[in-house]
Amino acid sequence: MSIRVLRTLIAVEENGTFSAAADAVFVTHAAVSQQMKSLEEDWGIAIFDRTKRTPVLTPTGRALVSKARDVVAAYDGLVPSVLGDDGLRGKLMLGAVPTTLTGLVPAAMSMLKTEFPELHVSVQPGLTNELLRQVERGTLDAAIISKPNLLPRRLNWNQIATEPMHLLVSTETESDDPVYLLKNNPFIRFSRNAVVGMMIEKWLQSSKIDVNDTMELEGLDAISSMVMCNLGVSIAPRSCVPAMNQPPLKRLSLGPDAPQRHLGLTSRDDSEKARVIDETHAKLLKAVANAENVATDPAKSNLE
Repeated sequence: MSIRVLRTLIAVEENGTFSAAADAVFVTHAAVSQQMKSLEEDWGIAIFDRTKRTPVLTPTGRALVSKARDVVAAYDGLVPSVLGDDGLRGKLMLGAVPTTLTGLVPAAMSMLKTEFPELHVSVQPGLTNELLRQVERGTLDAAIISKPNLLPRRLNWNQIATEPMHLLVSTETESDDPVYLLKNNPFIRFSRNAVVGMMIEKWLQSSKIDVNDTMELEGLDAISSMVMCNLGVSIAPRSCVPAMNQPPLKRLSLGPDAPQRHLGLTSRDDSEKARVIDETHAKLLKAVANAENVATDPAKSNLE
């Protein structure tokens, strides 16, 4: 038995099948099957019920997975615990929804790198649901996401900011009535595969506003460019940390009942990188605070 085999066992439980686990740990299906068979032979117990078409964990197998997580977490934290750096060096695998990549993420990561120069941060963009799956599997250490309706078990949630939705329109547009603009212009929709997109759709339905869909895009940059060229209007979150070079657009309030996106940092509750994740969260909060200070007093922009 090895740590590698225990990681494979955990991947089987998290992904549901040997094939999916093979993709997660970058080995073949046959290798996963052989590793699991070897575990059962070494321990002399049935970890999987193979009477079903797709093998499933037995109650004993599920209990072993729980213990395997503790062993793997202890192994991963062995060197940091001896060196006393609590993971503040090496590599942090961080996921982030695209709307944060031009404002919040660079501002926070710059502060993190300045304070911990031996920490290398790798940022992977993605939509909330996919990032959640990767954090669950352990392929990402943490992710900046929109809060889903249901957070998977074993994941922590650390609030970063609340971002109200607003209407994006071209500067050539004369009207400032959001309902009129939504009903009388092509609508550039935020992807409904994203948590934000579903929030927007729910608000439109509850507000009884019928829109004329013309595009459905994932990235805020692409949406903003389309709106700037007067190809339609769109609804998007008001970024807690504005992009470095925001396109010239009119941004109109949707009123007191506007939907709000809760942005947060999620990670596994058994992560061996708890200290660096805490530091990352602190820098994200500071980036938001700095942006709020600049918004209230632009003279402070050169002080942070």
